[in-house]
Amino acid sequence: MNRGHYKIFLGMAAGVGKTYRMLQEGQTEAEAGRDVVIGYLEPHKREETSAQARGLEVVPRHHVQIRDVTVEEMDLVGLLDRDPDLALIDELAHTNPPGLAHQKRYEDIADVLGAGIDVFSTVNVQHLESLNDQVAELTGVRVRETVPDSVLGAADEVVLIDLTPEALIARLRAGKIYPGENIDAALNNFFRIENLAALREVSLRQVAEDVESKRLTFSQGESLGTREEGQLSADTPKAVGERLLALVRPQPSSQRLVRRAWRSAQRLGTDLDLLWVKPPGKPIEGEEERQVTALRQLASVLGATLLIEEHDDLVAAVARLVRERGSTYIMVGESEPPRGLARLREPLPQRLMRATPPGVDVRIVAHRGSKEAGQ
Repeated sequence: MNRGHYKIFLGMAAGVGKTYRMLQEGQTEAEAGRDVVIGYLEPHKREETSAQARGLEVVPRHHVQIRDVTVEEMDLVGLLDRDPDLALIDELAHTNPPGLAHQKRYEDIADVLGAGIDVFSTVNVQHLESLNDQVAELTGVRVRETVPDSVLGAADEVVLIDLTPEALIARLRAGKIYPGENIDAALNNFFRIENLAALREVSLRQVAEDVESKRLTFSQGESLGTREEGQLSADTPKAVGERLLALVRPQPSSQRLVRRAWRSAQRLGTDLDLLWVKPPGKPIEGEEERQVTALRQLASVLGATLLIEEHDDLVAAVARLVRERGSTYIMVGESEPPRGLARLREPLPQRLMRATPPGVDVRIVAHRGSKEAGQ
């Protein structure tokens, strides 16, 4: 069975019109004679959005009991049994409650695509895992629900729904995004114009990077035909002979380094290895064990490889691995200012450059603090 066609509508923030556009295109497909159903829709009480859904069949939701509360979720089994040509599934970054087949909605969508059903879905750029730290730094808000960037990369089409910050704020003030009692709070927090401008820039850069990937693909002589403006190919060319290695430690700051390294690997079109050089014989326990688990999970989400080497000489261990893996870039986090006699020691980047083969670049990722908040 052929995999279904996957189109994602990407936006910089709530209210730009992702769901509205998804429903519009769903209606167009239905008018063309295709069997279209709504697998899950979250209109957020926006009348204009709800109006776009009228006339489309809705798969009844699955009711899940969580303690004393009943929540409504997408009925994956019901959708698969219905077997439409096209399913509209909103909010792909959503986390499912315990007891369902999958933890995340994007995993539900993978099952739907695997059944040969086409899918339209929606997501905001701040939910991409590799952008989590960058968004927190730009906006002061830490997004808790994320999706692997590979989900976006696996889409057959990505449509950017672009809106200027001023236009989005005007929609917010007009009550088209949140109820009136929530507007002032939104304007004073996430919907500040500087936040929206930063998120829009991130969204446009994300699209530009994917367009550049297509340009590189064209330069290799592949005939891909003409694509509609604003829609991106999932094909990414692989750079020849490049491989990136990031040096990590079991501490929270390494997660930011991993995300930055992954973004760099994507720009290079290459693979990412993560290396922790562990002191020999030292057990992994307590907080260190929790941080290693967090690094494993992040590596799994991003598609990186986490390597743990026992060695009493960090530079020697890195040099050996660089030769074995063919690494051409090494990324390290910013070190604390040296104290005492440590000030006389040669800095780590210089030691790495001396120990590794010619042509291996060493890059330092600066530490940036950020205010965290839930969303």
